[in-house]
Amino acid sequence: MRIARFATDEGMSFGVVEENTVAAIAAHPFGDLTFTGQRLPLADVRLLAPILPSKVIAIGKNYADHAREMGGEPPAEPVLFAKPSTAVIGPGEAVAYPRKLSERVDYEGELALVIGRMCREVPASRAADVILGYTCANDVTARDLQKKDGQWTRAKGFDTFCPLGPWIETEVDPADLAISTTVNGEVRQDARTSQLLHAVPDLVAYVSQVMTLLPGDVILTGTPAGVGPLEIGDEVTVTIENVGSLTNRVVERE
Repeated sequence: MRIARFATDEGMSFGVVEENTVAAIAAHPFGDLTFTGQRLPLADVRLLAPILPSKVIAIGKNYADHAREMGGEPPAEPVLFAKPSTAVIGPGEAVAYPRKLSERVDYEGELALVIGRMCREVPASRAADVILGYTCANDVTARDLQKKDGQWTRAKGFDTFCPLGPWIETEVDPADLAISTTVNGEVRQDARTSQLLHAVPDLVAYVSQVMTLLPGDVILTGTPAGVGPLEIGDEVTVTIENVGSLTNRVVERE
């Protein structure tokens, strides 16, 4: 099932995408779904970020090749950092390049998971019970600021630096999915989630030992090798097998 958040002239709703239509649901997508009876052509709605999380927790250096391309060895434990909820945008929205502050902004295609219910200290064996589903993410990063600051908050936290979408896929096994990133149609990242150093269940267990996770919270699972710079005017697409594709264009920040 593909759960989307969408906008029409009448406002914002959640719905279930079925082929070329979206069936609206009442309230939120957590728990049992109640359909309103409204069904719209997918082409007539604007897809938004599928969720507005209270927090986005991301995992750094979770693919060995990426850890090495960044000049280090793979870490023994997951490396956690946070992106603010104000960084989240949806499919088709613009990534704003902060040219006055950064001269190097990179793409980082990732598999993201969405938490489905409040939880803490979740055993890895029960992680699937608290996951609503999966979506595509782009952990956009001001690479020069990351190196300058020695920590990642500013570099990862700009408005628009966390594209998510196009929807939440609830019926997919995240263990071995193809993931790729293209810039202007050229493949820049090409990997499989089976290459994750720390798999999805282990990430949920690790993060939930530290903090309570709320419905809608997002965990970014890490990016594979092949990260690189974006330029104003570029179109970047993150595609994950059996989940979907997330496309955003880069514009200059006003």
